[in-house]
Amino acid sequence: MSSERMGSRVFSGGVWEERYGYARAVVAGPRVLVSGCTATVDGEVQHLGDAYGQAATALAIALDAVEAAGLTREDVIMVRYYVVDDRHYDSVGRALAEALGHVRPACTGVRVAGLIDPRMLVEVEIEAFRA
Repeated sequence: MSSERMGSRVFSGGVWEERYGYARAVVAGPRVLVSGCTATVDGEVQHLGDAYGQAATALAIALDAVEAAGLTREDVIMVRYYVVDDRHYDSVGRALAEALGHVRPACTGVRVAGLIDPRMLVEVEIEAFRA
């Protein structure tokens, strides 16, 4: 899971970025906006049936994009996550606390009807800001 910065855009090489024409992250002045990240690695959904494992992987992908943009996890100010079932909130919360609990960003969790692949349980977005 590595990302590459090209100007004001960061690309991870993920299959969805190329297929749908978007960047993993966009640098906008002091802000970095990271697109929704799932537990898809090399085109394959990881941790099938495991919301915690998917959240941890999605967060790692998102944080890698933040770092590729030149910021750190300490610069994260907002996390949004989407789950397909209410029972996944605690699992995602645990992964979030492990990755960013010391930073204490703002956070929103939303239950959705489904994600792009029915095997995906979690999607994560991050915003970071360098003061």
